[in-house]
Amino acid sequence: MKIGVLSLQGDFHKHGGHLGRLGIEAVYVRTRDDILSIDGLIIPGGESTTMGKLLVDFGLDIPLKQRLNLGLPVFGTCAGMILMAKEIVGRKQFSLKIMDISVERNAYGRQIDSFEAEFEHTLPLQGLLHGVFIRAPRIARVAPEVEILARFENYPVLVRQGQYLAASFHPELTENLELHRYFLSMVESTKGEGSPSPALNATERS
Repeated sequence: MKIGVLSLQGDFHKHGGHLGRLGIEAVYVRTRDDILSIDGLIIPGGESTTMGKLLVDFGLDIPLKQRLNLGLPVFGTCAGMILMAKEIVGRKQFSLKIMDISVERNAYGRQIDSFEAEFEHTLPLQGLLHGVFIRAPRIARVAPEVEILARFENYPVLVRQGQYLAASFHPELTENLELHRYFLSMVESTKGEGSPSPALNATERS
């Protein structure tokens, strides 16, 4: 299993470290070939406007969207969730629009307002989830087909829609590996469906 971590900007090394502790060597995604080689993708926290701009500037947006159309599983945290959202409230910026959710940027405050919290969840995991919120986005709306896996202060903070998983917080900044383990199980269950066809491979490499 090959898991990519989008590595244009943000805290991608932290995600890579968690994958390494789970026995998975991360592919730090920076090229088209990287996108074509992976079974699942993590989009890290960082600055969503910058990451979106770099995706387009480096010509990665089109091959990524092609892989998404083939069922590539994606896990987005904080800024990664913003890039996955169908709507970013009050903003016009690049988005993959793969999850039918609306998000509000920086809704939990500025950098100085960062905090940690524990909350219940509906995942098949023991104990509470622990999240680090840093300039975190808030999920303002979810479509009926989006599953809410965890809430904090009555707002969803962890959601899933098919092969897509998104969190308002930074699980990679904690010692808990369970969300990354859960994403690996999602990738395993869909492995093969998100693999590029030989035709796509040949087209993208030509």
